[in-house]
Amino acid sequence: MSLQNYAENGAFAPGKIAATLRTTVEELARSLGLGKDAIQRKDRIASDRTQRRIRQMVEVLNKVEPRFGSSLLAYAWYRSEPLPGFSGRTAMDLVQDNRADDVLTYIDAVDAGIHA
Repeated sequence: MSLQNYAENGAFAPGKIAATLRTTVEELARSLGLGKDAIQRKDRIASDRTQRRIRQMVEVLNKVEPRFGSSLLAYAWYRSEPLPGFSGRTAMDLVQDNRADDVLTYIDAVDAGIHA
C-alpha cells in the first residue's frame, strides 16, 4: 500500500483505500474508530484526526503486507489477530486508541526476533 497511491490533493482518499481493501468506506470508518461522516464529508476527511488515523492504519498495513503477501491479508490481520502482550487487543483496537506506535514497535520487535 504505497502511500502516494491513496492520496488526492495532498490528503488520504478513503474511497481509494476502501477500494484497494475491497471494503466499504463505512466499514473502513469502523476499522479506524471513526464515524462514517469523518471519511465521507470533505471537510471531515481533511481533518487532522481523520488523516492521522488513516496514516497510522496505512503505516501498519505497509509494515506487515510483505509477510502476508497482499494488502487484503494484511488488513484481515490488522482487524482480527490479537497481539500478544496487549490483553487480546488487535492492531485495529490499538490504532483506534492512538497507539499505532505501540503496534509498529511490536512489529519491529517480532521482525528482530524478540517476540515470537
